[in-house]
Amino acid sequence: MNNAKPVASIQHAPFFLLFLLAISPLSTLCEGKITQGFDFLQLLQGCHKGQTVTGLHELKKYLKKFGYVNSQDDLCEHARDDEFDEVLESQIRNYQLNYHFDPTGILDAQTVRQMMTPRCGCKDTLRATIPARSWKHRTDGGERSTIDLNVSDYSYFPGKPKWSKTDLTYGFSSSASDIDARTFKSVAESSLAKWAAVSGFSFEEASSTNSDVVFGVHRYEHGDGAPFDGNGGVLAHAFAPSIGWCHFDADENWSTNPGPREFDLETAAIHEMGHVLGLGHSYEPDAIMYPSIPPGTKKRDLHENDVQGIQTLYSIST
Repeated sequence: MNNAKPVASIQHAPFFLLFLLAISPLSTLCEGKITQGFDFLQLLQGCHKGQTVTGLHELKKYLKKFGYVNSQDDLCEHARDDEFDEVLESQIRNYQLNYHFDPTGILDAQTVRQMMTPRCGCKDTLRATIPARSWKHRTDGGERSTIDLNVSDYSYFPGKPKWSKTDLTYGFSSSASDIDARTFKSVAESSLAKWAAVSGFSFEEASSTNSDVVFGVHRYEHGDGAPFDGNGGVLAHAFAPSIGWCHFDADENWSTNPGPREFDLETAAIHEMGHVLGLGHSYEPDAIMYPSIPPGTKKRDLHENDVQGIQTLYSIST
């Protein structure tokens, strides 16, 4: 593989970095990485509003990293302390709504289990900005009432960026060689074929310096403003159109036939390629674009939700 870092050859860097801040799949370029993996969350299970618990500031970093913190919340003291206040409760409710859980605002076992699952590094899209369905939640009196959030399960990046052409080129540029180059190429091309079959896109290999889509294997800081966090936690990430970067964490246990402690490389590649084409996360658990990827899981066929999302974005009629 080519060991050149993908950012090195970009011209007009100051302008590009400002643009990257707006569309980065993670948070800001200056933010440090959260604790390696998400195991720290297990110690916080059961926390609720009114408590002060050591480690809640790490939960706040997690929620910021994955899109649940608005700019006003981020400016207040809330972001730097271990107090479980109404701001944190609201953010947890938004997370629970995204994942079809009861929006209690409590860090219950179901919520912690979902948060701890290794996942894509792209931010989630809040339900306030996504299309929908009816939800039920438990009231203070223990009864259930219905909230109509009117929400569909697929989503897009803010502003719905998309490619202005359907003939895309692809290439490879990695700073780590932990994944066999031939295997990586085969898996990447398989992911392209899956999306080409339903989207109207075609893909042709080109040099990494001139291609629209660049696949790469990297570890920690790798030049795109979104450093990986080592084994566990974030597995991979990609960028919205038309940047075209699709990156995988070299420190993960990748496999093409995953065991219980390994991650399926092809499942991740199809997911990240969906981001490259403009899809955000889906909250249909069987969809390719679902944010988390448990170890040992193979999910290599596009779900109807994935197909509907990409065809709606590009106004493709069937």
